[in-house]
Amino acid sequence: MGPPQPVEATDDAFWDQFWADTTTSVQDVFALVPAAEIRAVREESPSNLATLCYKAVEKLVQGAESGCHSEKEKQIVLNCSRLLTRVLPYIFEDPDWRGFFWSTVPGAGRGGVEDEDENARPLAESLLLAIADLLFCPDFTVPSRRRSTVDLAEDVHSLDSCEYIWEAGVGFAHSPQPNYIHDMNRMELLKLLLTCFSEAMYLPPAPESGSTNPWVQFFCSTENRHALPLFTSLLNTVCAYDPVGYGIPYNHLLFSDYREPLVEEAAQVLIVTLDHDSATSASPTVDGTTTGSAMDDADPPGPENLFVNYLSRIHREEDFQFILKGIARLLSNPLLQTYLPSSTKKIQFHQELLVLFWKLCDFNKKFLFFVLKSSDVLDILVPILYFLNDARADQCKAGDPSVPPPAARVGLMHIGVFILLLLSGERNFGVRLNKPYSVRVPMDIPVFTGTHADLLIVVFHKIITSGHQRLQPLFDCLLTIVVNVSPYLKSLSMVAANKLLHLLEAFSTTWFLFSAAQNHHLVFFLLEVFNNIIQYQFDGNSNLVYTIIRKRSVFHQLANLPTDPPAIHKALQRRRRAPEPLSRTGSQEGVSMEGSRPAAPAEPGTLKASLVATPGIDKLTERSQVAEDGTLRSLDPAPQLGSADGSPASEDQEPSQAWREQRRLSSASASGQWNPTSEWVQSWKSKLPLQTIMRLLQVLVPQVEKICIDKGLTDESEILRFLQHGTLVGLLPVPHPILIRKYQANSGTAMWFRTYMWGVIYLRNVDPPVWYDTDVKLFEIQRV
Repeated sequence: MGPPQPVEATDDAFWDQFWADTTTSVQDVFALVPAAEIRAVREESPSNLATLCYKAVEKLVQGAESGCHSEKEKQIVLNCSRLLTRVLPYIFEDPDWRGFFWSTVPGAGRGGVEDEDENARPLAESLLLAIADLLFCPDFTVPSRRRSTVDLAEDVHSLDSCEYIWEAGVGFAHSPQPNYIHDMNRMELLKLLLTCFSEAMYLPPAPESGSTNPWVQFFCSTENRHALPLFTSLLNTVCAYDPVGYGIPYNHLLFSDYREPLVEEAAQVLIVTLDHDSATSASPTVDGTTTGSAMDDADPPGPENLFVNYLSRIHREEDFQFILKGIARLLSNPLLQTYLPSSTKKIQFHQELLVLFWKLCDFNKKFLFFVLKSSDVLDILVPILYFLNDARADQCKAGDPSVPPPAARVGLMHIGVFILLLLSGERNFGVRLNKPYSVRVPMDIPVFTGTHADLLIVVFHKIITSGHQRLQPLFDCLLTIVVNVSPYLKSLSMVAANKLLHLLEAFSTTWFLFSAAQNHHLVFFLLEVFNNIIQYQFDGNSNLVYTIIRKRSVFHQLANLPTDPPAIHKALQRRRRAPEPLSRTGSQEGVSMEGSRPAAPAEPGTLKASLVATPGIDKLTERSQVAEDGTLRSLDPAPQLGSADGSPASEDQEPSQAWREQRRLSSASASGQWNPTSEWVQSWKSKLPLQTIMRLLQVLVPQVEKICIDKGLTDESEILRFLQHGTLVGLLPVPHPILIRKYQANSGTAMWFRTYMWGVIYLRNVDPPVWYDTDVKLFEIQRV
């Protein structure tokens, strides 16, 4: 990158060598310009680095102005964008340089004063506007509309880029002829754009600073005249992509799919531009369930960010259909993979797709209602459950519970659970779950015949009982989802009923209840599930009622939970000696789904990114009651689930086989921090909602026992038949109002999504490795 002494900006012969070469690729640029050299120039010859950046931006601006007609111009633009992609992370990592692109005075070594008088835009703005222009440059990134060669070159400034949207879909019907060269050029420019936005990676996580990214803010503002066509192009490119290749199996083995890298890049740029904290947004969305407000009449001012604004305003049914079908098709792609191994191209960007789906639901309530209106939501649910189970298996198969799973896997599980939590706050989601589950996606879970609700419960049970302890913060979320859908579940299978009771059994052991301040919450959630089903869906749920009767001792033990100090002490002693494993041999675990395979080996790769902690369930949700007419009314924040003190959950509260050793090691330290008292146990024991179940047992157990004695029965089908026709009308307490815990946006989750998204982008951009070995601050990178 040149000698240490300053080189004049006017020395064209010296500077042109950086972009004149016609044969480089982005990989070559990364190889030819080593990190050590960039840092050396930054430290020892800052004016040269400044001039290089300034000159490279100038070349891009010139290319955008002229429309890149000659091959030479196109080559210069590509080389400059590769060079900037290489250099920018080293500018961001140094706090002294970070403001450089936002200064209006170009580099110290600048010679001529040709456009000093032009309202001197910051370098960053000139760069972003040039990239936007270049992304709609005829014959470079979009097909030219001009038929005749006699026509003058299309004037860049009068060109209406809305006619050049890259792909048909939302708001655009014309599907341009695919062009390999244009796709590659777009991809290089999008990579540069993503690198500009990545300044966010070099700032430590700070949820309080509304942390607007100045690059994204400018690019998505009215200053960018291509904002609408670019938003549309990115969204349509992602949602229209079909990796299967016209339905011909093994097609991708015959020719490489050059579209995928562009689609990945488009998805990554899109989710970064949509990184907007909806909790602080000035635009309240009014959904169909809350009572109307003054906002219904006047359109609220949309967020400044045009991409968020456009996303929130999509409203046509056919657009929603196109988006949902596209995302569902891509999310299901890795599942298809397992039927005919390698028959379809396996996409790798499902994490970006989940973030995009999340943003759509979060910013566009009409889209959320569209998703829930039909059973299409199940086409999103099944892949999410597949990913959750796959990531869980990936974590526990190493067999060593002390080895933490890669954060990307933990992150994948969190985002899957967040999406299900958001969906579960809507009544329609619970109703949709009653659809029979017949598609057999290969998963290592017990075989069952039943509904999508059964699938959800069986997968959640598996995550809780055989996941890694880092998944502990998700237990509350998983059970909240089950509580939210429980009033609508018409008929649980025997397998799912057994799983729910198995969880209650595990969570209600005395050592578990007494060993951490928050553990009893899990029991409250499960009791609420049983109460909802008994009170609102008793008729179809004979399997669950039968299982409750069979396991009635669990409920009696809870009702008679000891609260005296010696008993508490004894329970904790017992736990220290031999913590019992959660998994029991008798819980019908023998048979696995056909076609299931052992979990695949952990993904290769040498890097892991860390994640910030997720907020607790009380921060994540707000409680609402469902009124008679089906509307929701918000409840004042109540103390969560009868916890007498707000002490934080200790990390030591996971009931699972894989954690026996872990618990043994940590029980000594944990008992030092947490001391359960009689008053504390009493305070929440008195609130256990056992009345409905006790009444049910009181009525049904004698009748069931009588059948068994009369008929000498050991056969459960007869009992189930009896329970199917039984009724408890008038015998149960008055039904309690249904309580829904709806997801609510907050700065903690906004921060979590930001670190997760950038962590994924960092780890997925390995060729070329844009950010590798630079000093990122948003998350920690561990070498594996």
